[in-house]
Order: sequence, then structure tokens, then C-alpha cells
Amino acid sequence: MSISDLFDSGFKNRNKGHFASIVRVAMENGHLSPEEKIFLDKLATQLEISPEEYTEILANPFRYPINPPYLHTQRLERLYDLSRMVYVEHVLGQRQKDILKKFALALGFTPGNVTYIVDKSLSLLVLNVDLDTFLFEMQHMNK
Repeated sequence: MSISDLFDSGFKNRNKGHFASIVRVAMENGHLSPEEKIFLDKLATQLEISPEEYTEILANPFRYPINPPYLHTQRLERLYDLSRMVYVEHVLGQRQKDILKKFALALGFTPGNVTYIVDKSLSLLVLNVDLDTFLFEMQHMNK
């Protein structure tokens, strides 16, 4: 096995883990809404998830571990995806915040600031910001 095969395999596994995490959030209420399904279809394409992998992950998203990214920017990008999934039905309540807190902790955010990060993330989603604006605002929230 070549180095590039190892890299591709690791990258692919991280993408599957990330996708599975988002599927877990989407299926938290027991079903996928049409908006969630559209989002997952697009995300699967972006993450290079094959149709077979897609079906397998939907069948059992808990089979894949949550792989927290090393870089802060990558954590924020994943948080953006997860926040969008939690807010897809444009409903915010304690349940949605609790779900997002759980995944934010799994992504590597600390318990001391996770509530602030989740509140800030969801407030940006209410404003319908794009990924670049989300990253900028999240990276400059303490400055």
C-alpha cells in the first residue's frame, strides 16, 4: 500500500465519520425531513461518500466514530455543518442546543466555553450567514 493510499483511506474515513455525525443529528427525531435529506445528499457529494456508503451510514450512523479535527478552523467548519443540520427546520429550543453541545464537545470544544460557542453558532445561523462569515465571526468572537 502506498503513502497516497494511506492518506486517501484516512481522509475518506474522516469524511465518513463526519457524515455519520451529521446523520446522527438529522435522525435524532427518528426521521429525516425533506430539507435534511437534501442537505445530506449535497453533503455526501461534497465529502465523496459513495451511494453504497451513504446507504450504509444511514442504516447505522453509530458504527462510525466522531473524529475531532486537529485544526480549529476545521472544527468550526464541522460545527457550521452540524449547526445547519440542527437548525434545518428553523426551530431552536433546549433540545437543539443540547444536541449541538454534545457534538461540539465531541469535536473538541471545551466544556468551559461550549455553551457560548453553541449559542453564538446558532445565532449566526438565524442570521443565515454563509460559511466564510461564520468562520470569521467565530474566530473573532473574543476579540
